[in-house]
Amino acid sequence: MSKNIRDPKMERINSKELADVFIADQIDKIRAQVKDGRVLLGLSGGVDSSVCAALLIKAIGHKLICVHVDHGLLRKNESEEVLSVFKNEMKANLIYVDAADKFLDALKGVSDPEEKRKIIGHLFIEVFKKEAKKLNGVAFLAQGTIYPDIIESDTVKAHHNVGGLPAQLGFELVEPIKSLYKDEVRQVGEALGLSHGMVYRQPFPGPGLAMRCIGAITKDRLKAVKESDAILREEFALAGLDQKVWQFFTVVPPVRSTGIKKGKRAFEWPVVIRAVNSVDALTATIEEIPYALLGKIRDRILDEVEGVNRVLYDITNKPCATIEWEYRGSYEK
Repeated sequence: MSKNIRDPKMERINSKELADVFIADQIDKIRAQVKDGRVLLGLSGGVDSSVCAALLIKAIGHKLICVHVDHGLLRKNESEEVLSVFKNEMKANLIYVDAADKFLDALKGVSDPEEKRKIIGHLFIEVFKKEAKKLNGVAFLAQGTIYPDIIESDTVKAHHNVGGLPAQLGFELVEPIKSLYKDEVRQVGEALGLSHGMVYRQPFPGPGLAMRCIGAITKDRLKAVKESDAILREEFALAGLDQKVWQFFTVVPPVRSTGIKKGKRAFEWPVVIRAVNSVDALTATIEEIPYALLGKIRDRILDEVEGVNRVLYDITNKPCATIEWEYRGSYEK
């Protein structure tokens, strides 16, 4: 892939007017490339794949086929949100694949984070290829590649960008936002009518909650991660911190501590809260959560999340800690 795909004379997209010009130009280019062909896109629900999908829908409508693979490792209700926005609101030609059991079975007993990442990436490609081979008349594969992906690494994103599949399937690649930086992708997304919440959603590891359900994944501990994360996101939104904090999430490590519930000893997991601010993810500083809010989040997690008896607050900057607790793989932007 050429790294010189951004015209040095290209004006920074920092307004709706410039975003509209970019959209109109890309629609012409997409239609000229695709003509009467059909395009396949792996829609993760991340910012880049969502903006890519919205742009392609505007350009070619139902000639775009989106495939959303639910591997069971997304945040609570995330797949439902993708279906609601793209299938119900945008009337996208969307295929939903429930592969959660397949992924969890493949990950059973696997504790090494790099091995988990590889299993998830390879299985995703396997599931995606299976769906692609069911379709007729598809000649193109769309990807939500953006400019930093090209200049920073030759590694293709693990989920909504699907490695060497264009060559394997004989498809031609379509990358309509590959000349954009992240802030420009957001501008284009808003101009296309995507919600602020979808366009400004925080970074998420490519392997999903597998990186936050530390060690070997179990269904009950994975559920604890999802439920505690949902509580944290809900309370941050109510407090207005969701627009202030760059990234926030919960982690559930595979350790148990002694607690007391209903007058009896309970050997249960801790939930760790992590909230950081960063510009480039190379360094990060913790967000100071007001103590009263921290107490409210603690009480809700202990009351509502099964199997948990402690709530901890990670106050470590990067460096020396990383943002994620386990190796995050590539980000879904």
